[in-house]
Amino acid sequence: MSAIDHAPDTAGTAPEGPLLVVQDLQKHFPVRGGLLGRTQAKVQAVDGVSFEVSKGETLGIVGESGCGKSTTAKLLIGLTEKDKGDIVFDGQSLGPDLSLKDLRKSVQMVFQDSYATLNPRLTILDSVAFGAKVLGLEDPAGLASKMMDRVGLDPDRFAHRYPHELSGGQRQRVNIARALAMSPRLVVLDEAVSALDKSVEAQVLNLLNDLRAEFGLTYIFISHDLNVVRYISDRILVMYLGEVVEVAPVDSIWAAQAHPYTRSLFSAMPSMDPDNRTKVPPLTGDPPNPINPPSGCRFHTRCRFASEVCKARAPKLAGLSENAAHLVACHLHDPASGHPDAGQGLPS
Repeated sequence: MSAIDHAPDTAGTAPEGPLLVVQDLQKHFPVRGGLLGRTQAKVQAVDGVSFEVSKGETLGIVGESGCGKSTTAKLLIGLTEKDKGDIVFDGQSLGPDLSLKDLRKSVQMVFQDSYATLNPRLTILDSVAFGAKVLGLEDPAGLASKMMDRVGLDPDRFAHRYPHELSGGQRQRVNIARALAMSPRLVVLDEAVSALDKSVEAQVLNLLNDLRAEFGLTYIFISHDLNVVRYISDRILVMYLGEVVEVAPVDSIWAAQAHPYTRSLFSAMPSMDPDNRTKVPPLTGDPPNPINPPSGCRFHTRCRFASEVCKARAPKLAGLSENAAHLVACHLHDPASGHPDAGQGLPS
């Protein structure tokens, strides 16, 4: 059975209330130059990102390379220090109420490169048990063996092997087991299946869904593959050039994309119908330079529906009049924006 063909039945299982609240998150990386290494400019990698993740939910994050997806993930777990903004985990604000050390006990991350994230000098058992040892948990080796078995790696066969002796899919299972050994509540998966063969990818996706149900986990799932995001996610968040342009339940956004950029992403998906060939690229040109992004709506330089108001004023993220849960940042959906087609939505 293909994982892409059958989505899990998770409706109504997630308890209400946000586990994670992100407000106006910002990270600008300095570009230094000259003899003294002074800051010449700043790359606006993440600029005012806000969203919520409910308990038991999977939020999928999509967008072109360079849009800020991975930087956002690193900011959430403290691998990169934020410039401004608030991160609230289960009602506790990171900094005043919650230390970074305590946050990392509840939030773990699985990275894209399954080999680079494992210490080549540690056995698989030691890698999985490392976090539990650092926290001083009881019997870390026994806990590691249990987690290995849960992700489909027989401890008798794999415990004393090293990362180079495993396949890519097996190493990613090790990374998942290592994250689970810390008993997290939120797991951030950054392109966790993009480097895997399709058959292995489907197995890992099904494993993630099983683990989510068994341990009551919450996921933030970052990927370029919209089909994979559709399968595993409850909601989809779309980023463009460091900003959030659309957030909606997966069924809502799949039925009708409200932002021109989101529509372009969906139009670029490969079709299984040989008669349905893409003859005209849905989106042309590269994203603008994040050092000096366009004024107003950052997508207006590539949008065929752009008007003067798009160049002058940035749209705000707001719910659609017909569906408040479907949020979009586009002047086409704001009757008061001054756009010639304001209030009519995205033309077909």
